[in-house]
Amino acid sequence: MVADTSLARAWENLRPHWAIEPNEGSLPATPVYSGLRLFLSPLLRPVLRWKISGAHRIPRQGPTILAANHLSHIDPIAVIAAARRTTHYLAKDGHFSNPMTRFVMRATGQIETQREQGGNEALASAANILLEGKALGIFPEGTRSKRSEAPFLLPGKTGVARLAAAHPQAVVVPIALVGTRNVMQPQHHKWPRLWRRFHVNAGEGTTWLAWLADANGGGMTATDLENLRRKEDHEIRSALSGLFRTFTDQLMGSLSALGAP
Repeated sequence: MVADTSLARAWENLRPHWAIEPNEGSLPATPVYSGLRLFLSPLLRPVLRWKISGAHRIPRQGPTILAANHLSHIDPIAVIAAARRTTHYLAKDGHFSNPMTRFVMRATGQIETQREQGGNEALASAANILLEGKALGIFPEGTRSKRSEAPFLLPGKTGVARLAAAHPQAVVVPIALVGTRNVMQPQHHKWPRLWRRFHVNAGEGTTWLAWLADANGGGMTATDLENLRRKEDHEIRSALSGLFRTFTDQLMGSLSALGAP
């Protein structure tokens, strides 16, 4: 569904309540990224026992949010490979402490975030990625699931909805990772067991505006948004929080429907 222009204008009028100001600076260059894909992909493809379904649903250009469940250290690699385009992830500063991992993280365009600065700093860094029309990889659960038994999928945090709302033309694509835990289980496997089978299932994407207008999504009209804008600030914040939670819960439902364990 494509949102009409009146809805887009009405949403824009609420900007003070949903805007995420980006960090200063530009994205890191990724000169090694293309080379890694060009030379490593043909070598790894015969070895890896994986199947990618729905890769055609991932836009090849434009701002995109790739939202996946998180079970293993190999999850970002699986999403990046399925996306067939440079995909930036936000990574905690600890991953940049070792020279080797720092080289890999920076070569593939991953963004270092300072843990002590909290979630707002991470959202601002993510905003940079989307403003430049790039692909952002994100785990809506906010952390890797540490559950020992299925279901492993955790409740989603609303940061993904806030980013989608702040970039209402960005396409949000749900991606279910199935079996990656068996390939490399945290605290159990030091190296990935590449002979294990896993699946990457990409679902249909949507933009915030399309979701907002959908009767099965936000169910909002331009008139609804204009009426909301006339309310007190605390009422607006409460209404937007409800929309963010609904969007996130439906996204997590999509991941489950796609097979996320």
